[in-house]
Amino acid sequence: MIEDKLLIYRFKQNREVALRSIYDKYKVELLKLAVMLTRDINIAEDIVHDVFVRFAQSAERIRLTGSLKSYLVTSVINNVRNLHRNKTRHPESSIEGADSFSSAERNPHQWAIMSERLELLSNALNELPFEQREVVSLRMEMDLSFRQIAAMQNISVNTVKGRYRYAIAKLKSLLDGEVEK
Repeated sequence: MIEDKLLIYRFKQNREVALRSIYDKYKVELLKLAVMLTRDINIAEDIVHDVFVRFAQSAERIRLTGSLKSYLVTSVINNVRNLHRNKTRHPESSIEGADSFSSAERNPHQWAIMSERLELLSNALNELPFEQREVVSLRMEMDLSFRQIAAMQNISVNTVKGRYRYAIAKLKSLLDGEVEK
């Protein structure tokens, strides 16, 4: 938190190094979140890029009262929600066909197993309603508490817990017997 406040201070002083440090610190987490929510690596990269471009342009106006991470996560979520809203208004601009991350440090056999499991999980996540997928992504990938998620989504903690519980139950039923334990 103190490191983030120092980075914001330097960023407001128009130091490109601080912006680069902020980007390096949060880009991977934000990209993982965006991929989980959009199911498309290319769209996710565009969203994260747009978030940082807008962030860079807002140096004078930015007034953070919470954490920098929460601010950036909220920005990514808002962009994904806007995309989702536009997708429902304009069905021809669909975001189907997800790419997935893979690790170059694994041997080919391990990579094949992990890729198959990731595809099963990705397909199961795609079956969830957007609101449930968003809660699961924020909880699992961003390690946010239910209270933090509720504040971000402007809903009650009980609603967040319900969405999470329903999502996990549906994932279990979808993956039952599909993935070895």
